[in-house]
Amino acid sequence: MWSDFKAFIAGGNVLDLAVGVMIGGAFATITKSLTEDLLMPFVSAIFGGVDFSSRFFIMGAVPDALKEAAAAGNYAALKAGGVPMLGYGAFITAVINFLIFAFVIFMLVRWVNKVLKTKVAQAGPTEVDLLTEIRDSLKK
Repeated sequence: MWSDFKAFIAGGNVLDLAVGVMIGGAFATITKSLTEDLLMPFVSAIFGGVDFSSRFFIMGAVPDALKEAAAAGNYAALKAGGVPMLGYGAFITAVINFLIFAFVIFMLVRWVNKVLKTKVAQAGPTEVDLLTEIRDSLKK
């Protein structure tokens, strides 16, 4: 069993997956910055200067120590203080972040498929094509 496990871990697919997960994590950070630092300010400007990242509804009692933060609309302070809130702005930002990430991944996969299709087309006939041609020649 141990040798099977070592073969599984040392296999190319597991290592490829590990590298993909690490690169994906780094790419997610870049996408998050793209969304929050570059795109959301434009979206905010379109909607009249609304900062979506701090849009929320307070759903419960606010402790006296956080009344000032609630009046100022300080989402981070209220969240850190454990105030029950519905942070729909953070959700909107996360959805936009996901859509950008999914679109970039789609474009990357599309490009890879196009490159692979070109390589296959340049590679010449496959073994099946050659064997079919030999079979047809033998039949004649």
